[in-house]
Amino acid sequence: MFYGEYKHSLDNKDRVIIPAKFREIFKEHYAEKFFITRGLDQCLFVFTEETWKFQEKKFRDLPFTKSEARKFNRLFFSGACEVICDKQGRILIPDYLKGYADIKEEVVIIGVSDRIEIWAKEKWTDFFDQNKQNFEELAEKLVTD
Repeated sequence: MFYGEYKHSLDNKDRVIIPAKFREIFKEHYAEKFFITRGLDQCLFVFTEETWKFQEKKFRDLPFTKSEARKFNRLFFSGACEVICDKQGRILIPDYLKGYADIKEEVVIIGVSDRIEIWAKEKWTDFFDQNKQNFEELAEKLVTD
């Protein structure tokens, strides 16, 4: 559903423009609101409402008697907020999420199938540089015929 890598900058009101290709997908699926939260590897996850509900059920079903499940759910859901694109296709990133992802001005927005990730440009560059050599190794370990 969401694919590609796009570089953008925050505007003076801490809004970032969602790539036009992603906005087209939103329109095709009648998605108006989105959920943004703390992601893994110090990025932000952006979900459509439909995908958010699926993830929410999956995480809600984790046993609350498990310490790790409680910790994960607290961090994941306490960081979540609902966002709507304005007429120019921008969303506002709350300060606490910018702080979590170490976003200052430049961001990289990537499509990861059913979600969008927003990275501080430096963090994405570091992640990509550290992992691009392992791409084939990862495929070998994860993908089965």
